[in-house]
Amino acid sequence: MDSILNVVVLSRMQFALTAIFHILWPILTTGMAIYLVVVEGLWLKTRNVDYYRHARFWSKLYVLNFSIGVATGIPMEFQFGSNWAPLSESIGDFFGSILGFEATMAFMLEAGFLGIMLFGWERVHPVIHYLATIMVAFGANLSTFWILTANSWMQTPAGGQFVDGKFVVIDYFQAIQSPFMVTSFFHMFFATLETSMFVIGGISAWYILSDRHSAFFAKSLKIVLAGAIAITPLQIYVGDESAKQVYHYQPTKLAAMEAQWETIPAGESADWSIVAWPNGRAEKNDWDIKAPNGLSYLLEFKPTLSEPVQGLKEWPPENRPRMVSLIYYSFRIMSGIGFFFAGLMLWSVLQWLRGKLSSDTIAQQRWLMRGWILAAPLGYIAVEAGWIVRCVGRQPWAVYGEIRTVDAASNLPIGSVLTSLLGFSAIYTLLFVSALYFGSRIIRQGPNLELEPPGLDRPPALETSPAEHTPDQRPLEAQQ
Repeated sequence: MDSILNVVVLSRMQFALTAIFHILWPILTTGMAIYLVVVEGLWLKTRNVDYYRHARFWSKLYVLNFSIGVATGIPMEFQFGSNWAPLSESIGDFFGSILGFEATMAFMLEAGFLGIMLFGWERVHPVIHYLATIMVAFGANLSTFWILTANSWMQTPAGGQFVDGKFVVIDYFQAIQSPFMVTSFFHMFFATLETSMFVIGGISAWYILSDRHSAFFAKSLKIVLAGAIAITPLQIYVGDESAKQVYHYQPTKLAAMEAQWETIPAGESADWSIVAWPNGRAEKNDWDIKAPNGLSYLLEFKPTLSEPVQGLKEWPPENRPRMVSLIYYSFRIMSGIGFFFAGLMLWSVLQWLRGKLSSDTIAQQRWLMRGWILAAPLGYIAVEAGWIVRCVGRQPWAVYGEIRTVDAASNLPIGSVLTSLLGFSAIYTLLFVSALYFGSRIIRQGPNLELEPPGLDRPPALETSPAEHTPDQRPLEAQQ
């Protein structure tokens, strides 16, 4: 039994490593793809060459993230067959088909049009190129939909029943539309948009502070700020709705998120723990600072509860999450970053309304620009923290309430799992360093402000060899 537990721990560490690293890259590609649709659409509408140059510049960072995302996503899914074979055998009829939809419908759509988006500027009509950009963005976000569908079903399984340890689908669409699915998808969708906007805004602010192309990057900063005005409050609202769903469907996770050890009965008020020091061994908080009635208002928007908030002691230790401190602080990090984004957005809007973000004055807003630079990496931290709450808080279940994680892992030699874990760690470290190097190189090089767009009212020129030119069709240089 001890060896099985060790294998489970190593397999969980390996999946956590691959998932945490992989998710860094789709975050930016799914959100930035929509930004590319916006700037290319602005170019087609206004004929302003700056928007064309924005599309060309930011697409370089897009393809860098896309390539690493592909390289790290495939090994992560292979683990369902290697490290988690019992889980795959049990739920594969449904879960495997959803992952298959993600690969065939979403990833292939995105990859199929990506070549046109990157290399088709001079080869296809601008309208056709714009259609390709739209399809890339649609494919990237369709991938988010299917991944969140699969994960949401593991959080709140629906649409069938387990027969002899194997999930049998009764209603396929009900299984897809599991209770967590819609809210989870929008929470992640807005997270990728929000992170991408603050990354683009942070890079733009760095250029402005460095006095490089200030007028050019003032445009990109204002575009993402306009998006943040809508997305930032929406994300806070959807996040609140997600927490309320946890309240109703996963009470053990909510208890861990709030480090709530004792049950609060219905009809009483519940204080909200602002900060605490959970002690799992003693099953209490060594100390905490609370906001009176805060949890009651967060969960039901009234001073007393209509349903009880169950404490962790309601379940035996083997049926509740163990890493309470990790879950507790991850939730607060995620929420705190969300409110920081909202504050930065409001500050920026105020300066915009005061006329302080014009191309002539924006460089004077040095503290505001520093705030945007600080915000650039915070979205990644918030997303990672959110997934820690989502997945670590689900423990000890691989499929909530149905399949324990210890029963879902393959019985592999410890040495094999340890070797693969160390191998992934080394390769991903190399990939991360490479991404930082090439990403910083793209940023240091900056945009090509002499790049001219293709004509909008003429078909793209066909490529011909020199021998195919007639005397009147020779290039201008040859005629001269």
